[in-house]
Amino acid sequence: MAHIGIVGAGVAGAGAAYALRETAHDMTLLEKSRGVGGRAATRRRNDCRYDHGANYVKDADDRTLDLLHELGEEGLVDVEEPVWTFGVDGQIEPSNRQESHKFTWTAGITQLAKRLLAETDAEVRKTTRAASLARDDEGETWTVTDTDGDEHGPFDALLLTPPAPQTADLLAATEWVDDDGALDELHEAVAATEFRTIRTLVLHYDFAVDRPWYAAVDVDKEHDVGWVAREECKDGHVPDGESLLIVQMGPEWSTEHYDDPLEEAADAVAGRVADLVGDDRLTDPDWVDDQGWRYALPDTSLDPDADAVDPAADAGLYLAGDWVAGEGRVHRALWNGVEVGERVGDSL
Repeated sequence: MAHIGIVGAGVAGAGAAYALRETAHDMTLLEKSRGVGGRAATRRRNDCRYDHGANYVKDADDRTLDLLHELGEEGLVDVEEPVWTFGVDGQIEPSNRQESHKFTWTAGITQLAKRLLAETDAEVRKTTRAASLARDDEGETWTVTDTDGDEHGPFDALLLTPPAPQTADLLAATEWVDDDGALDELHEAVAATEFRTIRTLVLHYDFAVDRPWYAAVDVDKEHDVGWVAREECKDGHVPDGESLLIVQMGPEWSTEHYDDPLEEAADAVAGRVADLVGDDRLTDPDWVDDQGWRYALPDTSLDPDADAVDPAADAGLYLAGDWVAGEGRVHRALWNGVEVGERVGDSL
């Protein structure tokens, strides 16, 4: 029986564990935060639940739809209102894109990772931030050292699922003797993957914002606001008669204002949202929240033909995530995790 280590309990890591659930292998997930799900995250405040990173799971294909139902019908929410679009002129209008189902749960999108992991016997070690990796001198197992200096392992196979910049940092802090140059090549390929920064602002109002859309997205990629969504469109998220807006600012604005104090950033964002939505009342939310996603979405993907990917896998070191799959979508991270998890299982 092998011991498999997975760094990160986001959707890709949870998907990998789910793929390995019927094997006899032990699994340990090392997660830096206090919860699971990564960017598919949910918070609770003042009787509201809100998905402040990834907003929903798209029904990209039958296997995604089937899996969501297999994980349990209870609490599954399909957002019925459409996604509209706007451009640099700020005119929100119906989209000509084909609408798809948009799934979350009454308890929030973090349920995806929670329900995947609930189907496994994996151990999840939370608040454990991986700092370095090491391949043993015999070239058989891996260990992970966290920021507190504690070691985890040994692992017969190790899967890294953090965003590419954080994975690159881990590879830079890896000891792998006799790697024949594969480590440097792998690090170079991962470090070349680019991510965009997103700052999310959460704006709550004690009145209902009545609009025919669930969300509006900037299709020109030139507006300060990249996405605004009405969380009250999700059953069980916002009390009746209230509104909660999830506002994801564009990468340029987010990078420039990433460290601005919350109240200052919220004032600026609320003004932009009021102009965009056409409602001056939105300049004055009654409470606000935020989350900075330094590595929110991949702009490029890992080169699947990178010379070091296969040698690393031969040594029991694997990579997974939306940046490996090539698209910043929840379902892409999920299925890439599942596919790499299956590959790990087949190799042991």
